[in-house]
Amino acid sequence: MTTPFVAVLMGSDSDLPIMQTTLDTLKSFEIPFEAKVTSAHRTPAATHAYVTDAEARGCKVFICAAGLAAHLAGAVAGITTRPVIGVPIDNGPLQGHDALLSTVMMPGGVPVATVAIGKAGAKNAGYLAAQILGVGSDALAEQVKLERAKSAEAVQAKDAALQAKLAQ
Repeated sequence: MTTPFVAVLMGSDSDLPIMQTTLDTLKSFEIPFEAKVTSAHRTPAATHAYVTDAEARGCKVFICAAGLAAHLAGAVAGITTRPVIGVPIDNGPLQGHDALLSTVMMPGGVPVATVAIGKAGAKNAGYLAAQILGVGSDALAEQVKLERAKSAEAVQAKDAALQAKLAQ
């Protein structure tokens, strides 16, 4: 029996500072992952080989990050029927807007779940992968629920501090 894992693919090593948030989120939920630099345009055969191999070894979710033309998530979605999450990277002259459109505009029947541009999207990609895997794991689903509750408590604490400051 293989251990399910998430594959985090980046179009360039320059994507790592943003995608570290994804890796940190997956680690926080103790989700096994592999991270790899591969390109839909410069190494298409290697990308295809990795996706096929990863799926055979138990990959359940692919997270793909790319900037500019951002074809990586779409190329991966064309190879696998596993969920693919696309993270548009905020670089280049359009600051990720081109990457957003390249990632989100997929033909019917070949979906890519696209998250926000940049670091917030990278974090949400990790959370979305946890939620997807949580469908098959009540323990993981409970972890995600507890993390969401902690986040809500943090917002309430910040509001309480603001209210106290304003009352002075």
